[in-house]
Amino acid sequence: MSRAGSRDPALPARPRRTELALLLAALVLLALGFASAEGDIRGQLSGTVALYAGALAGAALALHTALRFLAPWADPLILPLATVLNGVGLCTIWGLHRVSDPRASEAADQLTWTLCGIALCGAALAVVPRPRMMQRYPYLTAAAGLVLLTLPMLPFVGIDAFGAQRWIGVAGFTVQPSEFAKILLVVFLAAYLSIKRDVLSLAARQLTIGSVKVFSQPRMRDLGPMTVAWGVAILLLVGTKDLGTSLLLFGVYLAMLYTATQRKSWVGIGVAMFAAGACVAWALFGHVQRRVTAWLTPFAPDTYEAEGGSFQLVQGLFALAEGGLTGTGFGQGRAADIFASDSDLILVSIGEKLGFTGLAAVVVLLFLLTERGFRAALESREIFVKLATSGFAFLLAFQVFVVLGGVTRLIPLTGMTTPFLAAGGSSLVSSWIIVGLWLRISDAARRPEPAAEHGADAATEVLRLRSG
Repeated sequence: MSRAGSRDPALPARPRRTELALLLAALVLLALGFASAEGDIRGQLSGTVALYAGALAGAALALHTALRFLAPWADPLILPLATVLNGVGLCTIWGLHRVSDPRASEAADQLTWTLCGIALCGAALAVVPRPRMMQRYPYLTAAAGLVLLTLPMLPFVGIDAFGAQRWIGVAGFTVQPSEFAKILLVVFLAAYLSIKRDVLSLAARQLTIGSVKVFSQPRMRDLGPMTVAWGVAILLLVGTKDLGTSLLLFGVYLAMLYTATQRKSWVGIGVAMFAAGACVAWALFGHVQRRVTAWLTPFAPDTYEAEGGSFQLVQGLFALAEGGLTGTGFGQGRAADIFASDSDLILVSIGEKLGFTGLAAVVVLLFLLTERGFRAALESREIFVKLATSGFAFLLAFQVFVVLGGVTRLIPLTGMTTPFLAAGGSSLVSSWIIVGLWLRISDAARRPEPAAEHGADAATEVLRLRSG
């Protein structure tokens, strides 16, 4: 600001200049990555490299231009980080299929979904001019999320593939509704917690031993509506055998509940519920038993050779080992022959092609993007916005942990996709929608408030907006 209580009109341009510089650097790096992959595979460059790199660059720069008008105060790091992650995933998918089948359309499909995702990111900025608008209809939002989770179970629409009913068929395309339901359910949870936060924090029965408080039991009439909605969501996911997403949503539920109330006892209740649910799932579902067996004894001959056994996991471990420190490059390695190497095992493919160094860099980029989400939450002035923004950040962080933990055998493999990197339009588009919401929220948080000298009308408007 040039003086107290006034705004310097040049200030909004500074974040955008920083963003443009970082974005150009990311796009140059990605173009070199495409060229290097094409050189490893064919020994010469082709027009395909220019097509993919140019399309991604054009879409990212168009979104950057839109930000100058729609959200000039937005965090300048979010868009470059999302673009470089999307580009790394696109380059990896393109290289994998270029080796196995040069005529495969997976990379072209991923580019199409990338352009759709960036377009919807800009649409989210335009449709949501104020973040608090998402808080208006919490129960309607929850109902919409539950409807999306129900769609794969409907006849003639749901698609059963790989032992799960996660997809629906729409005009020849497959869509995974749970990817979009996660956004709606996080918004509902943030809205409910922002309303009930004080009650949930203070109105709880205390279990004491002597004069020492050891446990807080929440009142179910306060926790009930949220728990019922979340329980129904998880049961629907279990019904469609999408256990990875049910685990993810349960973790986000606990994290947001603790963020809103600071009650450690509630996390303890949630962990106990999760342990009980895991035991029930193991007892009821054969594919859960197979996943656990593959996790515990992957190198046993019976487990390795069994249908749905540990073959995919073990081959992924071998591919990571072959990558070493600097990677095999796209012309060598076994990742292209592993099932789902472009989706569930995309981090394995990156680790093999780019080595431990490249995989570590990608994980750091994912960490930085998550950190920008949490920073936007800290900068926000309203409880609902803080909770929604942190919920999206928890969603991204837990998803990366589940995927990376699965492919490195830290936890059982779940078949979940990695945000921005894995093949799949639903995951990619929903990730870009979250980026659009983050950009809007960070713009609202960083935008200076109207000064007192602008008159009482401006101050009154600020109070009205804050009250929601």
